Amino acid sequence: MSSAATEVRRSTVAEAAVERPDRKKKPPTLRKARTFYLFVAPWVLGFIGLTVFPLGYAFWLSLTDSDGLSPRTHFVGFQNYIDIFHDPLTLSSLAKTGMFALVTVPLSILAGLLLAVMVNQPIRARGLYRALIYLPAVVPPVGAALTFRLIFDRDAGAANGILSTFGANPITWLVDPNARYVLYALVLWGCGGSMIISLAGLQDIPRELLEAAQVDGASYWQSFTRITIPLLSPVILFQVITGMIGSLQSFAPLLLSSGSLSGAGAVPQGNYLYMIHVFAQYFSASRFGYASAMLWLLFAVILLVTLLIIKVSARTVFYTVEPEGAK
Repeated sequence: MSSAATEVRRSTVAEAAVERPDRKKKPPTLRKARTFYLFVAPWVLGFIGLTVFPLGYAFWLSLTDSDGLSPRTHFVGFQNYIDIFHDPLTLSSLAKTGMFALVTVPLSILAGLLLAVMVNQPIRARGLYRALIYLPAVVPPVGAALTFRLIFDRDAGAANGILSTFGANPITWLVDPNARYVLYALVLWGCGGSMIISLAGLQDIPRELLEAAQVDGASYWQSFTRITIPLLSPVILFQVITGMIGSLQSFAPLLLSSGSLSGAGAVPQGNYLYMIHVFAQYFSASRFGYASAMLWLLFAVILLVTLLIIKVSARTVFYTVEPEGAK
């Protein structure tokens, strides 16, 4: 009996020894949670350090008279925001930026759509054409602006060189009032990005719909306006919003000049956009507080414009899948 009891006791102890490590193991859900937070930690830290903190610091600067150099700054409340609406140069630059966006965004979308329709046709070497049209969109903005400065230079530019062959006088392209047209040309030169987005939207349209319209006797223009455009409306809306945001933050005029806000290469008044004025307040006038307030005002304008576009487009954009919450 004693030997049997001893064997039972030993087996019980052995089972407990085997089970004990298992009890120390953490639940699978906890391990998965720790793994998840470990993987997202770099993004979270980057978001806090590179987005949340700079935004908060810029807002704090907008409430001060900081010049970026002196350690002594004074809290001025919302005085900088009040000064913005009493600064004619700030308001005029904002108006020029709005006009610039109203001109370049529709033109870029229209040019990209037309190019997308062309390279979507069953033609030979269309892959090569797509690559060539898209190539300017991948050129860095600084390189593109420097190229346009060389092309439209008054004395040694290719544009005036071509005009001289026809006996025309040289044109001062990079000063008012011609500078804005060079700026528009620079923006349209990079419409390959819009072409790629529109091309993706065109290829997502079911061919059966277009073929059915053809069978019913619809012309190409009728199929394009009544089938293609409505089905492309979400893509167009995306391009309008992103294009508007990009245009309101454009630095292109500064790149077309010498990169300086004073001297012979100063930005022409026709191209003196809002972000150029922000740049001047930061680095020429050392008004960090005022410039930060200007950036926060631009953020508010972009937010309001985006919400307005979404609101206005609610009845004109056709979704194949109804957005969640839509009635």
